[in-house]
Amino acid sequence: MRGRIAAACAAAGRSAEDVALLAVTKSRPASDVAILVDLGLREFGENRPQEAAAKAAELAQLRPDIDVRWHLVGRLQRNKVRSVVPWAARVESVDSARLVDALDAAVARARQRAERHHPLPVLLQLSLDGDPSRGGIPLANASALAALVAAAEGLVLRGVMAVAPLGADPNQAFALLAREAARIRAEHPGARVLSAGMTADLEAAIHNGSTCVRVGAALLGERPITSP
Repeated sequence: MRGRIAAACAAAGRSAEDVALLAVTKSRPASDVAILVDLGLREFGENRPQEAAAKAAELAQLRPDIDVRWHLVGRLQRNKVRSVVPWAARVESVDSARLVDALDAAVARARQRAERHHPLPVLLQLSLDGDPSRGGIPLANASALAALVAAAEGLVLRGVMAVAPLGADPNQAFALLAREAARIRAEHPGARVLSAGMTADLEAAIHNGSTCVRVGAALLGERPITSP
């Protein structure tokens, strides 16, 4: 996977060091994550808060001397924010003012209880097609939400994230995302992360400026089918 990222960066005239690899380990056991840790990975993405918290605790026992960072990459309900704040290095799916307020309040409580010692970095999830079922804020509302995050004492705006719409040309989708990311970065210079690209479309994302690709299947194979 590192070779594939490096090749995509070379084709785009970029340094491979400019693109981070986030291993998406949802639905995989902590023992699988431990294998990836042994291979040198330190950044992991999870979709479900309860699963992630348990996995983080188990991995800490399996690899107690290695620090890893856990990212929440799935949609986050406001009633789950309290459980996410203690372990999340970054929340990558912020898409509403109500979620911003809930996260900010949860960080304040966690800091009072010494469960967290620093503000929480977040990414805005942008919707490139306006489909509410897939999460993300409409592009027209992104600047206002970015300003709200920037004003929150407990949060730090690090950038944006998006998923290419189903059936869309990924190059066109990520070109649109790159323009929106540049606009937000002009308003908030610290928002430099552009998280885009997964196993199937990471080349197109890197070509359009992605600084973080989210890869699961290519590292761990297809996810197991869960029992009903």
